[in-house]
Order: sequence, then structure tokens, then C-alpha cells
Amino acid sequence: MQEQKNTITIGGDILHPWENVDLFLKRANRHWLISGATGTWKTVTLQILAEQFSKAGVPVFASDVKWDLAGIAMAWKDHPKVQERLKYIWIKDWSPKWFPTIFWDLYWEKGHPIRTTVSEMWPILLSRLMDLSETQDALLHIAFKIADDNWWLILDLDDLEAILSYMDENSKELKKDYGNINSSSIWAIRRDILVLREWGWENFFGEPALKLEDIMKRDFSGNWVVSIMDSRKLMADARLYSTFLLWLISELFEQLPEVGDLDKPKLVFFFDEAHLLFRDAPKILVEKIEQVVRLIRSKWVWIYFVTQNPTDIPETVRSQLWNRIQHALRAFTPKDQKAIKVVAETFRQNEEFDIKEALTEMSVWVGLVSCLDEKGRPQVVKKTLIRPPESRMGPITDEERKEIINRSPFLGFYEKRIDRESADEILEKLEKKEEQEKLAVLEAEKQKIEDEKNIPLWQELLFWNKKKKGFVETVGKAVMRKAANKVATKIARWIFGGLLK
Repeated sequence: MQEQKNTITIGGDILHPWENVDLFLKRANRHWLISGATGTWKTVTLQILAEQFSKAGVPVFASDVKWDLAGIAMAWKDHPKVQERLKYIWIKDWSPKWFPTIFWDLYWEKGHPIRTTVSEMWPILLSRLMDLSETQDALLHIAFKIADDNWWLILDLDDLEAILSYMDENSKELKKDYGNINSSSIWAIRRDILVLREWGWENFFGEPALKLEDIMKRDFSGNWVVSIMDSRKLMADARLYSTFLLWLISELFEQLPEVGDLDKPKLVFFFDEAHLLFRDAPKILVEKIEQVVRLIRSKWVWIYFVTQNPTDIPETVRSQLWNRIQHALRAFTPKDQKAIKVVAETFRQNEEFDIKEALTEMSVWVGLVSCLDEKGRPQVVKKTLIRPPESRMGPITDEERKEIINRSPFLGFYEKRIDRESADEILEKLEKKEEQEKLAVLEAEKQKIEDEKNIPLWQELLFWNKKKKGFVETVGKAVMRKAANKVATKIARWIFGGLLK
């Protein structure tokens, strides 16, 4: 079994050769920020961190935006430049190797299907996903409330549409308990659901839903699994991408138990292109993100926000990112120059070099690193030569990816869709039951009419029926009236006769 260490070597201190820049697993219980301009090899930094976490006994989940992170599943061939770089970094355990990798893909093209149920996704996330108005958002919350009150499961988009249709057809009856239900808004939501289907999100909702323990596995080598979510197609719509990753973070927060002081994190989550999470996000959603990021530390889940500029992250969230790796920034505009000044001031200063100058002059493989020491204090920023990855840099071929997927322990499980009874089926049964009851009433009325039509003529003449009185009834009533009149006359005479005496 792989020996697990309590530190991770990020690279070597350029100003002090043979001194490494290490991350202490036990003390670095604050989230991370990795930032830098395009082309500064942020993804390579992400890759070497994922490798080291895997060896240290920490599972990793990362989004692969450009397909170049998938190379972690294949060993990198030794290269003279690697050996040259290792001369400046004191690393004894470097050797080309592959790391256990599970590929996931919402669209089922580049990895195992990844799903969740509609019920498990917050209405606020669905509302953002479909870009609903306030009125439509309120109706969506009502739909979830109705489902909860009736114990109807909302597993997929068919279930959600069935409940919306039920709300539209029974709006008058539901108004007393749930308020006004606008039909045009209901249909607007249903049109947005149609758009989700066109985008392929119908595959995302359903069962079997992703089990969090399946992204927290260890393989036979002792290394922990690196789960890679193929996000290149997902990135076509930034709203879809950010909503999915926010849902996953929320699931981790809700399902993982709170733990005490651990020696290392339970999971590391890399959020590439993190600025998309906050783009056009309503205030209530930003507040929710801030809350989850702050509280998920008690579950010992670390979140790495990877973006181009630190200012892309709201200050309320950025203040919680105590560990940082900053690659080079570009200053082409006054706004860029101001951002560099802000970034430089956020580091704990190092008197040996000018941080502002370093931010614009650093080459690839170099970054400014500041993380917590053994006592949990921010270290002085260090100009760091990032260690080379042990796995392949760059993408893998389709054949290599297919081979890795075929070796996966989850092959065949997530690919087989499960369709158990939920809101769609329940409402369909209720609708059929109501139709059968209405049909039964109509049949009974029809049969009654037929029975009345088939009454014999002599019976119709002699006895009563609904259409007209029979002969016997007519004669009987006449006799009774005559007898009643005679009795009444005699009683009257007896009374008045008694009074006259």
C-alpha cells in the first residue's frame, strides 16, 4: 500500500534552492484559490495537486474543461526537462505513474452517466437553470410543496411536468391552500423544461442518482480515486455548468457528517472556471454559496476555486480562501493594473522580492504560493517553481479513455436507468381512476334511461313512472282525495254541531 504523508510538496522555493514549499494536510483546513491569466498552466498546477492528494489518501473531484486534465490517468514518459527541473526541487518520490481515475459525463459521451433527481436539486437552482422570473420561481416552489404534501417523488422532468399540469388543471381547488396559480406562467415553465430537454439535461435527472461514496474510493494500489467530470460540452452554457457544480457542493454539504479535527481532508473539490458560478447570480444565490463554502469546512471538504483573476470571486467568498497559488497576470488596461495592485496587497509580504513586479514577470511553471503553516498561520508568500506532474500532461485518446471506462468498477451500474413509481405515474393513475368513475356514472345513467325505455305498455299505463302517471295511480289518488273529503266533512259537522248545542 502507498505510504501516505502529512504534507504535499507543491514545488521548490526559487530564492532558496533545496527548500520546498509544502502544504500541511492537517492545518490547511481553509479553502484555496488558484488564479492566473490564460496560458499560465493553472491546469497543470491543478493536476499535480490532484496527484499528490491521491497519494496522500485524499479523493479528488475535478471538472475537466479542456480535456487536458484527463492525462492524469496515464503515466508520463520521463523527459530531460523533467530531470532538469527536479534538480531545483528536493523530491525523492518522483516517478512517472498513472493515477486511478473515474470519468463522468452528464451527456454519457466521455464517461459514466451522472444523475440526480429533481427532488434533490433545490428549487432555487432549478429556477436559475431555467432563468425563471419571480412569479415563475414562486410557482416552482409551490410545485415542490404540493409534491411534498402528497408524498409524490419528483425524479425526472416528466414528474415535474406532470405536477405542473396538475396545478394548471386544478388551480381553483389549489388556490385556497397554495395561492393563485397563473396558467400562462405554468406554460412558460413547461416551455423552459422543453429547452432543457433539447440541451440534453433530460439525461441528468433520474435514477440511479450519483452516490457520493462512489467519488470517494481507493483502488488496489492504495491511491485514492481522482474523479474527472468531462465539462467541455457542458461549458457551452455557463449557467448549466455552474448550476451542476453548485448542486454537487450542496449535496456534499448536506450528506457528509460533521467531523472533528482530522489529519487530512475527506475530499478535495476543484472548481475550474469558478467565476462562472457568480456570473449573473442573484443575491440570494450568492449568499447561499457563501454559507455552503463557510460551513462545509466542518465536513473537511476543501474547495479549490480556479479562475483567471482573484477579483472574479466575490469578496465575501474570497475572504475564506486562505491558501493561494497565484500565477502570472497580464496588465493591458488600467483596470488590469488596478487588479494587480489589489492582488499584491492581499499576500503576506516577502521582503526578498516585489510581489507586484513578480505578478507580471513570472513564466509558466512559476507561481506565488501562500498557505498555512503547521500552526495554521498564513506563511510569507514564496516565489515557487511548481513541481512537474508524474502523469501525462494533456489529453488522452478516445481509445485510452474507453479502455479506462471499461475497467471501471461502476461500468453497467449508472448506465442502466431506473424508472420507479413517482409523480408522473401516480398522477396518471389518479387521472385514469377519475375517468373510470365518470364513465361508471355515465354508464349508470345510460342504463337507467334504457331500463325506462323498456317498461311494458300495460305497466306504464297502470303504474307510475318518471315520465307520466299510470292509470292505477291516477284512479287511486282520485279515490283517496274523495275519501279524505268525506272524512273531513264529517269531522267538521261533528265539531260545529257540538258547539251549537
